[in-house]
Amino acid sequence: MDEFNEPASIAAEHATSLWGLIDPTGFNAFDLWELLIRFAFNALVVTSIIHLLYYPKSRRRDYYFTFSLISVSIFFLIYLLGGVKLKVGFALGLFAIFGIIRYRTESMPVREMTYLFVIIAISVINALCSNLLQALVANVLFIGWIWFCESSNWITHVACKLILYDRPELTAPERMAELQADLEKRTGLEIKRIEVGHIDFLRDTAMLKVYYIPTDSGINTVDSTLKFPKEGQ
Repeated sequence: MDEFNEPASIAAEHATSLWGLIDPTGFNAFDLWELLIRFAFNALVVTSIIHLLYYPKSRRRDYYFTFSLISVSIFFLIYLLGGVKLKVGFALGLFAIFGIIRYRTESMPVREMTYLFVIIAISVINALCSNLLQALVANVLFIGWIWFCESSNWITHVACKLILYDRPELTAPERMAELQADLEKRTGLEIKRIEVGHIDFLRDTAMLKVYYIPTDSGINTVDSTLKFPKEGQ
């Protein structure tokens, strides 16, 4: 009889454990409402940052999608594991993981990497902060500082472009004014500064880094690209 009773007792223990996971008597409506309120608050803040501050300049739908899903993932991961004795150390570990992210096709631009850190930080704060008023103040300060840094009213944006130039004789220090005039005529850019890099007199080429005032507020993602992309990229 003992041989038959042992499997039955094991099955009963498993059934009890499973029932404990879905037992409606352990349901706490306050915890559910807190989760929903925190999630809605985090989604509102993150969407505002992505849609109103990041997207108007970059117009990168792929990063819009990436930032949104990473925010949701980080929020639920941190909030639902809040009882685990990891907390801040676990959150900082996430920073380290995402800090070394590299895509196989191209490196993540500095601006996008910065926004990724911001999105992770905000999601962690909104999931862990015990005082929602403190979380609200922190989020408002985040948004205000991002707006200040992105605003062209306070900071003049100067872009840079790499140019493979075909007149290396104009790179002499005494002919820099002539070089700038030629580049402005051929590119139509308002050039502020020119840096001369590698010079190849055999091929009559010089590598120039040109700093200019962009004509719009958008971000040019190919300013530092030297090669034409392959077909399909």
